Amino acid sequence: MNRFTSAKTAGILGIIGNLFLLIIKGFIGFFTHSHSMIADAANSASDIFASLMTYIGGKIASKPFDDDHNMGHGKAEYLFSFLISISMIIIAINFLFDSLKSLIHGATFTFSWSLVIICIITIIIKFCLYFYTKSLSKTNNSLLIKSNLKDHRNDCIITTFTLISALLGSINIFWFDSIVGIAISLWICYTGSQIFIESYNVLMDKSIDNEHKDIILKIIKKYPEIHKFNHFNSSPVGYKYLISVTIFVDGNMSTFNSHEIADKLEKELNKLDFVYLSIIHVNPIIIENK
Repeated sequence: MNRFTSAKTAGILGIIGNLFLLIIKGFIGFFTHSHSMIADAANSASDIFASLMTYIGGKIASKPFDDDHNMGHGKAEYLFSFLISISMIIIAINFLFDSLKSLIHGATFTFSWSLVIICIITIIIKFCLYFYTKSLSKTNNSLLIKSNLKDHRNDCIITTFTLISALLGSINIFWFDSIVGIAISLWICYTGSQIFIESYNVLMDKSIDNEHKDIILKIIKKYPEIHKFNHFNSSPVGYKYLISVTIFVDGNMSTFNSHEIADKLEKELNKLDFVYLSIIHVNPIIIENK
């Protein structure tokens, strides 16, 4: 299963699972007036949007290059991840204020064992989705899949605290419900911010990181015919990078031989799993006789 098929599969499963959880959590949350459960339901709503964006983004990103998109559609993955992060932050801020109000005014909720049951069901479903999505992320370096993975992991933690809040409500300890609502909101906001930053960096053509750059430079330095190089540039193309660099060879070398070196270097760099395409420009340099 390739990265794009995996992203669409993760998206479909996420939509189905989160839609079911949204319905049952939303119904019980409003029935019992539990702020932590309502916030948990809102989190499921944001997860549905995230899964939908994962499906659509994966579908668009899988399209090959064409005349209008010479570098393919890979950035769609980051564009839709960017939208996911915005939705998560907006929802988190809204429920943060609601939870703060409930804490200040001392709001209570009606305890029901259905709260406990739904929390347990949610944790089980999310654990299953988490481990399945984790298996997909091991073989596919996709930000969309990673975003869903974080969602499922966070939901397990969030609902665990919702469960604790519900159990405390059975002994009339209600303030913890608002605290959990605040914590859930902050957690969603933090996770959304992480996805926002990663997506923003790619959409703004952030250069390749030093670790991967060093791998490329080591390969270039292996060639004794290359006396120096400069103008190293990189630009993200989806989850890979377009690399361009100027190399300098002996000016007395034939054009054929110099371009043969460049072609060989390009082929070697293009084999790297993080390189979309490498472009090598050749310049002559005068080598003084020693």
